[in-house]
Amino acid sequence: MENHPKINFGKTGIMLVNLGTPDSTSWLDIRKYLKEFLSDRRVIEVNPIVWQLILNIFILTFRPSKTAKAYKEIWMKEENMSPLRYYTEKQASKLKEIISNKNIIIDYAMRYGNPSIKSIMKKLQEKGCENLIVLPLYPQYAAATTATVCDEVYRTLMKIRWQPSLQIIPHYESEPLYVDALVKSINKKISELNWVPDLIVASYHGIPKKYFEKGDPYHCYCQKTTRLINEKFTKIPIETTFQSRFGPQEWLQPYTDKTLEKLPTVGKKNILVICPGFSSDCVETLEEISIQGKESFLNSGGKNFDVVPCLNDSDDHIRLLKSLVNRYIINK
Repeated sequence: MENHPKINFGKTGIMLVNLGTPDSTSWLDIRKYLKEFLSDRRVIEVNPIVWQLILNIFILTFRPSKTAKAYKEIWMKEENMSPLRYYTEKQASKLKEIISNKNIIIDYAMRYGNPSIKSIMKKLQEKGCENLIVLPLYPQYAAATTATVCDEVYRTLMKIRWQPSLQIIPHYESEPLYVDALVKSINKKISELNWVPDLIVASYHGIPKKYFEKGDPYHCYCQKTTRLINEKFTKIPIETTFQSRFGPQEWLQPYTDKTLEKLPTVGKKNILVICPGFSSDCVETLEEISIQGKESFLNSGGKNFDVVPCLNDSDDHIRLLKSLVNRYIINK
């Protein structure tokens, strides 16, 4: 047809998705990020009218200052971005290098903040991506993480006339390449220490206990990951804990912070922490664990404390990501 609009086609898009990050450490940017994150009804399952009152009157008045302080502790000043965005960007870039196929376009998005899922999906469609592979960078599925990525992808698709084929990779907690990469990262860190850990604490992000009781499989996936690591790494015992609880309700236990305070009192004074549920180092691993957790542990009588870096943009991690998306690429 004459004057038909030019339409690109024949491409496959791969979109890595991480949780998100504020654009800066300013109070306003932190508030904007927290508002989007804490307004998600998958994250906060409370009556929305009541919650919006609590959120806007109390939480968004006082919490941004505390959160900004935490981000300032770990912000990458030279790159002017958070570590989470830095490493997610690196992951997409390195994945692009090892896949190296002109018909495959790789990008990354954030569930909250920028670049948004909507903006990246629009970009991929404009470049001719008829097939879309979405990889939420959460090894252990939870409704508050993986499912909310799905929600946003589906909401965006509802407004797209020419729908791509879609594959969302739901979880990868038992992938051999993932477990091997974690074990190698533990061994590497131990080889750099001049002391031997009494215990390894595997700290995962928590969820409210009631979410688990409603059927969320997240707790089981976390326990499974620790068990699989333990099967390949038997030199030092590993204990599962949960961090980052928010609000007065009960969350998954044991709590990481309480565990770190207790361990020195039972003779465990040399502790190594790994955070298997985080694909990139972020405010939860770098500030909450490496700074706050360490301080709390040492103040409670601990002697040695260190943290295994997240898989970040390591070669092992990029090979894992390639393996995960390769299964869904139609024309390799």
